[in-house]
Amino acid sequence: MDMETNRSSLVVNNLNLSIDGNKILKNINLTIPNNKITCIVGPSGCGKSTLLKTFNRLIDDTEKVKYFGEVMIGGKNILSAKGPELIEARRHIGLVPQRPCPLPMSIYENVAYGCRIHGLCKTKKALNEVVEKYLSEVGLWDEVKDRLNSSAGKLSIGQQQRLCLARSLAVRPEFILADEATSALDPVSSKIVEDLFVKMKERYTIIMVTHTLRQALRIADYAVFIYLGEVVEMGEAEKIFNNPQNELTKKYLEGVFS
Repeated sequence: MDMETNRSSLVVNNLNLSIDGNKILKNINLTIPNNKITCIVGPSGCGKSTLLKTFNRLIDDTEKVKYFGEVMIGGKNILSAKGPELIEARRHIGLVPQRPCPLPMSIYENVAYGCRIHGLCKTKKALNEVVEKYLSEVGLWDEVKDRLNSSAGKLSIGQQQRLCLARSLAVRPEFILADEATSALDPVSSKIVEDLFVKMKERYTIIMVTHTLRQALRIADYAVFIYLGEVVEMGEAEKIFNNPQNELTKKYLEGVFS
C-alpha cells in the first residue's frame, strides 16, 4: 500500500457491522477530509468507537463480529487486507486510546519500538534522532530527556498519553485515530493534547471520537453525527454545530439526549 505517493482521504462505503447478530453500524458512507480534525459525535452506545476501530481493524479483536463494506485508504480496502498487507496498512494509522497504554519498557524504547519492528531505522543514530524528534513534537522532550531510560510507567497520566502519541507518530502514520483521547486527563493535560492535535493537522489527518461537545466545538473542522449506528449528518463543523439540518442533530446539540 503506497500511501507515501498516493495520499488520499479515508473513504467509507456501505459499511455494515454486527456483533453477535446485533447491528451496530448500518450503511455507513462518509469521506474523511485530509489535514483536518474530524470529530465523530453522538450519544453513548451509538457506534462511534466501533466505527473508529474498523479504520485500523482493531474491531477484529471483538468476539462474534461480522462486517462488510469498504474502508478505503490509499486506494486499498483495509477490510479485505490480510497478513503483511494489513500490518503495513496499520502502520499508516496511528492510535491514541482512551486511557494511556505505555509499553512496559523505558521511555526511549516506547518511541523506538515501532521503528524497530517495522525496520524504519537502520542505525542507532537514526533511532536516537527519531526518539528526540517525536518526543519534541508532542512537547515531551524537555521533560524527559534526562531520564529516557527510566520506566514509562513513572510518567504522569498526561505525559503517558503524549508518549503514546509520540510512539504512534514515530512510524510515520498518515492518519491519527483518537478514541476519547483526553477523557482520562486533567483539564491542563487535556488542553495540551488538544493543542497538539490542532498543530499536527498540518501533517496528519486526525479523526476523533469525543463525547464532549465542548471539545468538538473547540477544535473540529469537520463533524460526523451518528445516532443508533447511522450517519445522520456530516459536514463542516461550523455548519453542523451552528445550523444543523436534521432534527435529530438539533435535539442532540440541545442536550435532549446524550
